[in-house]
Amino acid sequence: MNSVVRAPGIRASGKILRSYGAPRPRGRRIAAALAAVAASAVLLTACDSFSTTAVAEHDFVNELAIPPLADSTVEDGVRTFQLTAGQGTTSFLGIGDAETWGFNGAFLGPTLRAERGERVAFEIDNQLPEATSVHWHGMHLPAAMDGGPHQMIEQGETWRSTWTIDQPASTLWYHPHPHGETEKHVYLGLAGMFILDDDASLAADLPSEYGVDDLPLIVQDKEFDNSGRLALNDDGSEPGTLGDTVMVNGTVGAYQEVTTEQVRLRLLNGSTARTYTFEMPDRPMTLISTDGGFLDAPVEMDQVRLAPGERAEVVVSFDAGETVRLHSSKTDLGGIVVPATSGGNDEFDVLEFRAAATLTPSSEPSWPQAKDAVADELHEDEASVTRDFVLNTREINGEQMDMNRIDEVVHVGATEVWEVRSTQPIPHSFHIHDVQFRVLSIDGREPPPELAGPKDTIYLNPNLTYRLLVRFEDYADPTMPYMYHCHMLLHEDEGMMGQFVVIESGDEDRVGVPEHSGHDEDTDDAATGGHAGH
Repeated sequence: MNSVVRAPGIRASGKILRSYGAPRPRGRRIAAALAAVAASAVLLTACDSFSTTAVAEHDFVNELAIPPLADSTVEDGVRTFQLTAGQGTTSFLGIGDAETWGFNGAFLGPTLRAERGERVAFEIDNQLPEATSVHWHGMHLPAAMDGGPHQMIEQGETWRSTWTIDQPASTLWYHPHPHGETEKHVYLGLAGMFILDDDASLAADLPSEYGVDDLPLIVQDKEFDNSGRLALNDDGSEPGTLGDTVMVNGTVGAYQEVTTEQVRLRLLNGSTARTYTFEMPDRPMTLISTDGGFLDAPVEMDQVRLAPGERAEVVVSFDAGETVRLHSSKTDLGGIVVPATSGGNDEFDVLEFRAAATLTPSSEPSWPQAKDAVADELHEDEASVTRDFVLNTREINGEQMDMNRIDEVVHVGATEVWEVRSTQPIPHSFHIHDVQFRVLSIDGREPPPELAGPKDTIYLNPNLTYRLLVRFEDYADPTMPYMYHCHMLLHEDEGMMGQFVVIESGDEDRVGVPEHSGHDEDTDDAATGGHAGH
């Protein structure tokens, strides 16, 4: 077994190639917010019955929108997709018309689909009034193609991202990642699902007819003003905007007709701050997959908790003629001072299912057996480095995000343990670009079955240590970093993010940042209207 070395990280030798500036310090605002939370705790600790929900009830009268599968062309062995980010107007039934952003439409984007082994390319045209980017959340790919804050697409320009898919079947997603502006871009509607298939998923006997018994479900919460316009209210509340209107695939009060005995739900928490606890009444959900792919074996669950950015695939059984609803119950947020202020006490129905009088029988599911399974496995005894990450206020390890600083340097092919901990009583989550990790332990204990599969994002219960096993394969680039950050998007925008590069041995002296990777600060300030700058 290799010896374990605590790695403080290799810095980028102080080399400043272009000045962006970190997000403005939010210390006073954050301190005030935490003081408000503490004050609320004093008022609420004597009121155990406090359980009012901030989420509005809606009649389930609108048919669920199913995002279309994106068109693509194949030439010279490359499958190419065209995406246009633009503005539009969306009619949210029962609320009104709102200005929104979307990919290839007014709101959200089409579902992308590809198979392991395919070479893919994405040509992304930015028709927004400001620069954006497109990050492939959960994807293993070169850093230059990752779509993070170093791959900005200026207004009117087109960016081409291309790589070869080489990871197991999974439900991923795509969304913007401009430094300081991610929350706004995602909130306005720039997001979509990305489904990967492989030999095992295609051969397995699981519900698989897209939009019929295999449903993409992008769950989000929004706030609307009196005119029916989307409102993003970052007023110091933690962990950010918690909307009073919950929608699925952009549909408020959605229902879905069910025609088969079993249905596969691909659940994506596409919210910017809210954590959900999904359940189905009077029946278990069979959890088959987490962020990065299938579990080793299916697990029956009464509830599935998803923080922003997390995904889960569950299979649910229905009886002919019944009407049932997907529900989000009160959420256990861990050691949060006042869960009610962070949405923990909210419970509400999310989506209604209406089963037909006669249902098509579903086969007994067969479990995927991937030919690449052994190569994909992670082994703790191969880890030679352990790194520590502490999340507090808007900092990781005591520092806010700086586009010109490399925080960690990793060697290609290395397996490492990342120990991650939140030390404050507000919700945080942790996402690592490029990789899928395995949760080794939570405060020294085995992870629950629902966290035993491949993950790229995880909710952090305060003051617990999460040991994550990570392997960095294939792609080395000393001057193009990946990100790690809190996926509560307000926290990310305000500085809770760091950068790491993956390098070949001997390239330590070449570590740095790209020469051109963002906007001038003045331009950013004008575009954000005072929101966190670059």
